[in-house]
Amino acid sequence: MRVIAGLVAIVALVGLIAIATGFLEIGQTRQASLPDVKVEGGSLPAFDAKVAKIEVGTENRTVEVPKVDVRKPNP
Repeated sequence: MRVIAGLVAIVALVGLIAIATGFLEIGQTRQASLPDVKVEGGSLPAFDAKVAKIEVGTENRTVEVPKVDVRKPNP
């Protein structure tokens, strides 16, 4: 039970951070309405989420690496 509560807390924290930093923007696109008295249902609100665009790529580079000399100590 503690593990599930911990996971829910982590997911909520990540969501709040994403919204606070502007990575995730949630806008309501439809208002909710209560069901009719006839109990025929209703409608849930609809949301449109816009997330930040991330581009990932690769690049070839030559990097100079220092030469390391390893010697065994004499007995």
